[in-house]
Amino acid sequence: MITKALLEDIPALVTLINSAYRGETSKQGWTTEAHLLEGKRTDEPEMTDIFLDPKNTILKFTENDKIIGSVLLVEKEKQLYLGMLTVSPELQNSGIGKKLLAEAENHAQSLGLSSIVMTVISAREELIAWYKRHGYADTGEREAFPESEIHVTISDTPLEFIFMEKKV
Repeated sequence: MITKALLEDIPALVTLINSAYRGETSKQGWTTEAHLLEGKRTDEPEMTDIFLDPKNTILKFTENDKIIGSVLLVEKEKQLYLGMLTVSPELQNSGIGKKLLAEAENHAQSLGLSSIVMTVISAREELIAWYKRHGYADTGEREAFPESEIHVTISDTPLEFIFMEKKV
């Protein structure tokens, strides 16, 4: 079931997101960034800030009262920004990500927004291909990947974000 996440979901969301993107558990799934980055993907203060911004919505996919997927949706002027699409590593390739994408499209349409945009790390070729199969196109726009205490690059390849967009 997909519903809007609540403040009390933050600890479970932080655990899920970090498990899917970084560290050993992320290597169970195909969307890991552990070969590119170390450290955490997010933390409770960042997630709290996200929740407190009224332009942000986090959707959660729950099964048996456990959060197994989530996505961040940010209302921009004429677009919906999609970020942190997450599925529990052991459940990837089960259609949960596709269902979250479809719900993001419904959310964009309910807000009267004409497209969804996102950024993907350029080295994540398999993920870029997955988004393309779901109707997203590379816009050609690029942005340097930000360095921080949370996002520590361990890749020899310089990282950048590519921008992708889908009209809805």
